[in-house]
Amino acid sequence: MRTERDSLGPVQVPDDALWGAQTQRAVENFCISGLRQPAVYLSSTALVKLAAAQVNMSLGQLDERRGEAIVAAAQRLADGELHDQFVVDPFQAGAGTSHNMNANEVIANLANESLGGQRGVYDPVNPNDHVNMAQSTNDVIPTVTRVGAARLVGPLLAQVERLAETLEAQAQAFDPILKAGRTHLQDAVPVRLGQEFGGYARAVRLDGERISAAAARVRRLGIGGTATGTGLNAHPGYHQAMVARLSALTGLTFCSSGNLFESMQSAADFTDLSSALRTLAVTLTRIANDLRLLSSGPTTGLAEIVLPAVQPGSSIMPGKVNPVMAEMLNMVCYHVMGNDLTIMACAQAGQLELNVMVPILAYNLLQSLEVLTRGMAAFTDRCVSGIVANEARCAELGQRSIGLATALNAYIGYSAAAKVAQEALGRGVPLRQVAEELGYLTAEQLDTVLDPYGMTEPGIPGQEL
Repeated sequence: MRTERDSLGPVQVPDDALWGAQTQRAVENFCISGLRQPAVYLSSTALVKLAAAQVNMSLGQLDERRGEAIVAAAQRLADGELHDQFVVDPFQAGAGTSHNMNANEVIANLANESLGGQRGVYDPVNPNDHVNMAQSTNDVIPTVTRVGAARLVGPLLAQVERLAETLEAQAQAFDPILKAGRTHLQDAVPVRLGQEFGGYARAVRLDGERISAAAARVRRLGIGGTATGTGLNAHPGYHQAMVARLSALTGLTFCSSGNLFESMQSAADFTDLSSALRTLAVTLTRIANDLRLLSSGPTTGLAEIVLPAVQPGSSIMPGKVNPVMAEMLNMVCYHVMGNDLTIMACAQAGQLELNVMVPILAYNLLQSLEVLTRGMAAFTDRCVSGIVANEARCAELGQRSIGLATALNAYIGYSAAAKVAQEALGRGVPLRQVAEELGYLTAEQLDTVLDPYGMTEPGIPGQEL
């Protein structure tokens, strides 16, 4: 152990640790979950520190010797090295001061060692004075969260696009297949299997549009507001230079928030993005549940589609295969919904000049982005792309559906059609048989009126309008 000091006094720090006194206090104070912030959060923190050093050098606030040493150290962290040195639990001091100082201390020690200094002796590079120059935890942590989220949105939207394209391909392949429609889980007018899948694809695309719109607002940065939004201790040109520098470093287009006080106070942009992720999770849950229902059986359920068999389904029942990829996606979606509730609560907990709940908000938001991305990729590849239609079963159930009676309305009226449907159901015979026996329509007329394919397009079956 080595002895370091902070404003509260001496602290024992492990000799091999790159962190320092303030981080060590956080390690001892916050033994809460054993969790760590995701890698994108850590590397985004390093990018903010790297950008700050470069901007402060360009503005004449930081000498080149210290600045270049900070840049080199931060670059190592941004590249994924030494992430084991970020040791603070996500459940930590409000606002993220512990995480910010963890980064400052690690970078300072790396920089000092590169300049011939000693670990734990913060000379010539000081964590607060140099690594944290022109910064406060209060503008760094929201900026890190925005940068991290912006970096994860692209891969997520790529998976949204892949899933939508795969559903569209299946919709095209399944378009000729007629089946029973169902509303309230009861017989309804016929649909084509391709129409069902086309509806799924469109819903996924619309959710992608919602996420894109919300992500654009997350790219508004308030870095440079320092402690409360005033920009105290930052060069007047620092804010705009940081926005430009982070854009260059990430290849993403960031912009000024337009009001540094709003950036400090409000977590609404995070809530907006999380809400869009929740909406996608709702859509995906619905689709996964439909696929589980449509594939139910194989002998006692609907069995209108067959999902790929990716693993045995039971430790006791031989031959059983379960819809495991849809079940996995359900779990992902429920987790995202729970994260969204936490994010909402964190956002509304902001008080006066600051929201101090951002550390756990960030953890949940970035986790939601990552698990949705990976969950959708697996679902697309191991489930949706391999779905096969059971055409015979679709035809069987479609022809037996009482929903076919709806096409009779235009010819014999709702009441008579209901009578036909009820009698057919009670006797267990086809609708057309009852309609013909009761003299409502001829066999030739029924061939046209009760053609299921004609019922899947706008219009009145048997009539040219």
